[in-house]
Amino acid sequence: MQEPQSAQGPGGAHVDRVLAEMHREFHSLIRQRAAILRRIGTIKQIINGLANLFGDQIVGTELSESADQSLNKRHRGFTKTCRLVLMQSKRPLMGQEVCQEIDRRNPTLLLHHRDPLASVSTVLNRLSRYGEARVVVNERGRRAWVWIKDSSTVSLDAAEPRKSGPAPLDSLTSTPPR
Repeated sequence: MQEPQSAQGPGGAHVDRVLAEMHREFHSLIRQRAAILRRIGTIKQIINGLANLFGDQIVGTELSESADQSLNKRHRGFTKTCRLVLMQSKRPLMGQEVCQEIDRRNPTLLLHHRDPLASVSTVLNRLSRYGEARVVVNERGRRAWVWIKDSSTVSLDAAEPRKSGPAPLDSLTSTPPR
């Protein structure tokens, strides 16, 4: 790439100095903009995290919209709804049946999932890993899920099971009921 040649005439050297200064300032501003955009991204993540932890009403509508919270908002209640559908069913349910029941109860909950059946299956498999549901084979030979915990031992307001950390001491020392 060729460097621009000095302007001919009485102001040539002066124009070169101005162009050099503008070049330095331009690149400095580009670096500052990149740093500012990174900081904005960090602040948006913090705001969205606080909204997820403490609720959107704590953050406020104006700040939430400024941080694009409405665009990135996780649609809460999907796992809880799957739990409730299984808990309240008197028989094992296939994934499609859980989808239909969720759609009946809250049609907007499935709108944000590209493949609702896949999302429901993911949650049902996770509930199975948590020990809250069990996979069975129904009368048609298809995979279905059944709730296996007594509904009185599960808090319906609990968000998600604990992700990590040590088990409570009483769970390590107590013997399971027979």
